[in-house]
Amino acid sequence: MTDQIISPEGYHKLKDELENLSTVKRREIADRIESAKELGDLSENAEYADAKEAQAFNEGRIAEITNLLKNLKVVESGDKSVVGMGSRVSVESDGRTREFEIVSFNEADPASGKISNESPIGEAFLDKRAGDSVRVNTPKGEAVYKIIKIS
Repeated sequence: MTDQIISPEGYHKLKDELENLSTVKRREIADRIESAKELGDLSENAEYADAKEAQAFNEGRIAEITNLLKNLKVVESGDKSVVGMGSRVSVESDGRTREFEIVSFNEADPASGKISNESPIGEAFLDKRAGDSVRVNTPKGEAVYKIIKIS
């Protein structure tokens, strides 16, 4: 697996989630399992089955984040004259001006303008400068974006 890049904010978000899952959530689930065991027959105990399912999901997510953190490269936003991680990019397309922020995969939220550096649009913007135009194949067809400003 090649290293994926992530912003410092995204990295800290993952570390915080891992800490919460490993301590708080793990303890809550263990308490639920203990309470469910006290109800008796485990073969017909829905609370126990739900708690065990939650435990399996939690442990799976802990393993996923732990593995992910081993393969991440944290990058700071640097040169504001070139689009990179953390850049806010104002673009013009079809007569409309839009603003995007280039973020890591786990921070992406297209509805709020946060696009992953791994998405087609994010990838097309990387290393471009104000004044550059980029062509991107989207589900609606090819789109052309002119970069107006990078901050």
